Amino acid sequence: MLESLQHLDAVLFQFINSSLSNPVFDALLPWCREKWFWMPLYVFVAAFSVLNFGKKGWIIILGLALSAGLADFTSSTLIKKNVQRIRPCNDLEMTDQLHLRVPCGSGYSFTSSHAANHFAAAVFFIYIFGGLARWMRPLALCWAGLIAFSQVYVGVHYPGDVFFGALLGIVIGWWTASTLRRLSGYKLPVF
Repeated sequence: MLESLQHLDAVLFQFINSSLSNPVFDALLPWCREKWFWMPLYVFVAAFSVLNFGKKGWIIILGLALSAGLADFTSSTLIKKNVQRIRPCNDLEMTDQLHLRVPCGSGYSFTSSHAANHFAAAVFFIYIFGGLARWMRPLALCWAGLIAFSQVYVGVHYPGDVFFGALLGIVIGWWTASTLRRLSGYKLPVF
């Protein structure tokens, strides 16, 4: 069963990494996985939180950082180092069929920390602000999904890595937001 799942993962990887190749994705998707590319968004969220919610805004920023940090620690330290799945770009069987669009990296692949971190942030954000603007819910999930998809497209993760990274991030984002809301004593801006 595990072998057939790995085979399916490799087939999906090939489809996303090779068959979907086009100049627009080649230009855009490597940037989508870079933290500096999203820095204006992060600054906007921090400023919006503090300017609109004062002390609660600082708690929101702390919760967002805690959510992403916990997802990163869980993915990078607890899961990757124990599962030790080789990245597709480091897999000798994949190198002939691979379109590597960014440096590969030497770490392990399962679970994708990019997917875990960004889905944790997106779900935390939705839980806290989703009642203020319902249109933001699908936008936040699409943002995290774009980053996760980019990891496969550029050649550094299998689809299963980003899928389970996203699930991990969703659980951590929800848990962090609900715990913070319960412990803070503040009624955070959830409607």
